[in-house]
Amino acid sequence: MNWVLLSFIIIVLGGGGLLLSEGASSSSSKPPPVIKVGAIFGLNTMYGETANLAFKAAEEDVNSDPSFLGGTKLQIMMNDAKRSGFLSIMGALQFMETDAVAIIGPQTSIMAHVLSHLANELTVPMLSFTALDPSLSPLQFPYFVQTAPSDLFLMRAVADMITYYGWSDVVALYNDDDNSRNGVTALGDELEERRCRISYKAVLPLDVVISSPVEIIEELIKIRGMESRVIVVNTFPNTGNMIFKEAERLGMMEKGYVWIATTWLSSLLDSNYRLDNKLFNGVLTLRLHTPDSRKKRDFAARWKNKLSDNNKTIGLNVYGLYAYDTVWIIARAVKALLEAGGNLTFSNHANLGSLKGEALNLSALSKFDQGSLLLDYIVHTKMSGLTGPVQFHLDRSMLHPSYDIINLVDDGVHQIGYWSNYSGLSIVPPESFYSKSPNRSSSNQHLNSVTWPGGTATTPRGWVFRNNGRRLRIGVPDRASFKDFVSRVNGSSNEVQGYCIDVFEAAVKLLSYPVPHEFIFFGDGITNPNYNELVKKVTTGVDFDAVVGDIAIVTRRTKIVDYTQPYIESGLVVVAPVTRLNENPWAFLRPFTLPMWGVTASFFVIVGAAIWILEHRINDEFRGPPKRQIITILWFTFSTMFFSHRETTVSTLGRMVLLIWLFVVLIITSSYTASLTSILTVQQLNSPIKGVDTLISSSGRIGFQVGSFAENYMTEELNIARSRLVPLASPEEYANALQNGTVAAIVDERPYVDLFLSDYCKFAIRGQEFTRCGWGFAFPRDSPLAVDMSTAILGLSETGELQKIHDRWLSKSNCSSPHGSQSGDSEQLNVHSFWGMFLVVGIVCLVALFIHFFKIIHDFCKYTPEVVEEEAIPSPKRSRLTKLQTFLAFVDEKEEETQRRLKKRKRHNNLSMNANSISRSASRRSI
Repeated sequence: MNWVLLSFIIIVLGGGGLLLSEGASSSSSKPPPVIKVGAIFGLNTMYGETANLAFKAAEEDVNSDPSFLGGTKLQIMMNDAKRSGFLSIMGALQFMETDAVAIIGPQTSIMAHVLSHLANELTVPMLSFTALDPSLSPLQFPYFVQTAPSDLFLMRAVADMITYYGWSDVVALYNDDDNSRNGVTALGDELEERRCRISYKAVLPLDVVISSPVEIIEELIKIRGMESRVIVVNTFPNTGNMIFKEAERLGMMEKGYVWIATTWLSSLLDSNYRLDNKLFNGVLTLRLHTPDSRKKRDFAARWKNKLSDNNKTIGLNVYGLYAYDTVWIIARAVKALLEAGGNLTFSNHANLGSLKGEALNLSALSKFDQGSLLLDYIVHTKMSGLTGPVQFHLDRSMLHPSYDIINLVDDGVHQIGYWSNYSGLSIVPPESFYSKSPNRSSSNQHLNSVTWPGGTATTPRGWVFRNNGRRLRIGVPDRASFKDFVSRVNGSSNEVQGYCIDVFEAAVKLLSYPVPHEFIFFGDGITNPNYNELVKKVTTGVDFDAVVGDIAIVTRRTKIVDYTQPYIESGLVVVAPVTRLNENPWAFLRPFTLPMWGVTASFFVIVGAAIWILEHRINDEFRGPPKRQIITILWFTFSTMFFSHRETTVSTLGRMVLLIWLFVVLIITSSYTASLTSILTVQQLNSPIKGVDTLISSSGRIGFQVGSFAENYMTEELNIARSRLVPLASPEEYANALQNGTVAAIVDERPYVDLFLSDYCKFAIRGQEFTRCGWGFAFPRDSPLAVDMSTAILGLSETGELQKIHDRWLSKSNCSSPHGSQSGDSEQLNVHSFWGMFLVVGIVCLVALFIHFFKIIHDFCKYTPEVVEEEAIPSPKRSRLTKLQTFLAFVDEKEEETQRRLKKRKRHNNLSMNANSISRSASRRSI
């Protein structure tokens, strides 16, 4: 908009510098004999020269059929802007004075932003295939239409290429204009979605003003000292040529570099510009993809034979195809407008008539009355052009944007694949995928082999160490304790040893490239350093390039640095003094709780009593003196544990009870044996501290290691008062504080605790780890070395080398039994675990006793009448007492005796009855 205002001022001040003719508004309903279309390009540029030839061809083809526009001719009016913004504005004003129905251009996005305001006010559609700035939104500029894919898709293709090859950091080189700048912004957004980034943006002056390589050299020298070796050049042909000339001179076209040039380079190649292949050897570039067709081949042949002047060697690039199709888009839209009965009329803008100037007649600027209708026909175009199917989505983006991916090598140009917004990267033309469901999975992305700068076929890793191989400065903690992890070698200033150092060196050896480095101590060696401060040193980029040591991976630190894969598991644990319970002579009683012992003993008695009742009347072994019977009962019940009782001497009911009891005893015995074995073979430890929960609820003081994150964790996460915390500096201080009661427990990371317990056997870990983390090496954010080191650490783990290093440094113990990792809280067996089995045994006993007593009562009832007959009739009270005594005597009597007595009495009764019968018969005979 500032350009528009500037042009108005110049016109006013310049007097007769530009006279715009006055003209009345045109309102004729008859189509004009000539339909005018303006075009604004620099004819001294590659794009302008190509577009001019394509416009002429399209104009000729449209007018070759007089009936196409109903007898009206199409006229393309070219304005040579000469790469001048001022002349571009003047050209647009001229076209809007001369009743142009549309304008093709401008050539650059800078002018597109400016002239689109004019197009909006005068409702003149403006179409461009070179101003492809992603920020030219149809919402802001409704009358501006991009007839080639926006650079948003170009940057999306570049981002997919970067992730395909596994790179994460890139450098962007671009001119400070709208098109280049906004394209790089779009690239940054696309990379961020893929967890990549632009690590440095090298901004160069505008392409039209840059004449010396000074600024380019300055930026290339900066880039040469950076980590990233992936460079994206989003510029124009003039600047691009200068960049690669200086890059080759500075040694930046050698092995290890990756250069990706946007479409400007492929346009130079297609236009037959002479290029030094040596400058571009190994470079990747992209070209807007246009499907192969008969129409395209015929036009290419026509271009070669007729359109190019004999004195010029300009070749047909893809922008020539889009220029041709753009003319046809306008022609078809005008045709549709006319066929629908529309007119092409112009009128004065209501707001311009009141503006006056000495030589400026703004009323001559005409508003296109059917501009909105023509715009609607334009954006609804559906046709088959030289570039393939031409169609717009609702957001005005082109249908199926796609690109060819090209590799420049010494012997020519190699196409290594394609990119499509529909299918991603492929080695077959993207139109073959449009009839299928889209598949953007990583396994479906493919490109052919590439020759990279330096002539190598091996994909560069995309980064190097800063400042061309300067030794990495590795910060290591100068510990005062637990020196098995990190320590100086004999007081040396830079020689380091320890578990962490060995892991780091072993991982570095697995990398496919050398990592020159030196260790720099952090701390005074008298007290342990603050690890948070140590990690912060990595973020400055001045003190350390990485930190190696016993560095815990905690949330606060992950926000400022990148960690490798953990090389050892860690987590906070509680350590407290303990007593060993299995040294007690009564330890064999520990498997059962006291109630469990009581219930088990009670059921031995219950089962024994049930067996005695069931067997007493029928089994001689359960008869005799009380002492003998008690021994027998105990023998039968306890012998079930050893399976030594004689089942053949027991009745059916007794055998049933014994079998059920045997089953229960087997389960209880096996459980007892397993628990007792655990008690006798594993150290069983006891302490009032059971874990972190009891530690929090108690009021005792808690020790922690100086410099550890445990202090902040306990105060911030566990809400433990800082007054309860006691800093301790060494294993010796740990032991003294625990023994003399200075602290009730110590909270520290598991690796330190394991090392401490290997020398001090009177303490143990209580409970489980209450945090889960690990130790890793810290690198600056987005450092590619962190990724490669993580892969190397995984390799050490898979091969077993990581465990060997651990065993060499940390697997030692001066304790007779490794109790440090035992919780000491073995679970005792209780009644709740067996109440179901005890219930079954009780029910079986009751059922057996019920059957037994029912049989006794039945037999007693048969026995009672015989006894009553023999006895005199007693008193009622004595009768009940007698019956009870008789019943008890019957129960105590052996069943065989009862049966024998009953049989004897039956015989005696039978004899008595026979004698009585004979006596009565004799009495009757005597009578």
